[in-house]
Amino acid sequence: DWDLEEARKIWAFGPEGTGPNCLVDATKVVQYLNEVKDHISTSFQQLTMDGGVLCEEPLRGVRFNLSDVTLHADAVHRGAGQVMPPAKRSMQAAVYTAEPILYEPLYLVDIQCPEDVLGGIYSVMNKRRGQVIDQENRPGTPLYQVKAYLPVAESFGFTAALRSETGGQAFPQMLFDHWEA
Repeated sequence: DWDLEEARKIWAFGPEGTGPNCLVDATKVVQYLNEVKDHISTSFQQLTMDGGVLCEEPLRGVRFNLSDVTLHADAVHRGAGQVMPPAKRSMQAAVYTAEPILYEPLYLVDIQCPEDVLGGIYSVMNKRRGQVIDQENRPGTPLYQVKAYLPVAESFGFTAALRSETGGQAFPQMLFDHWEA
């Protein structure tokens, strides 16, 4: 849930100013904060785009609250070189302590085939971590429609393997469906 004051103090969305992550100024009163706002926002953009802590992946659905900042009184110590590295490292540390997880993209696979090759479809899906979610006979035809989830990483060569296993009688269509932990 968002506090109305914090919602008004959103500094940035990321990556690239439009992504699913946000940087919120949750500080009360911090002297010189406006001078370093751009540096902190740039660090946030870099982190959300290509600085994920697990394998340098883009971040999704992360909210960073800037709760307190101590800045040097001398302006020369508030430049990009002095602010950006610690800002980025502190955001990385926050992600680490939040126990991050990786999400895997999954395709929804729709396969049309005759009944006698269903075993081959199940065989190929099991070898590739696929999960069949539905199987139904197409009314008025000898064909079956099989729906399954298949990890995108396992989809390379899937059509060839499926056709090989079913003698070319199975016809798959793949469409991105969702992310899964």
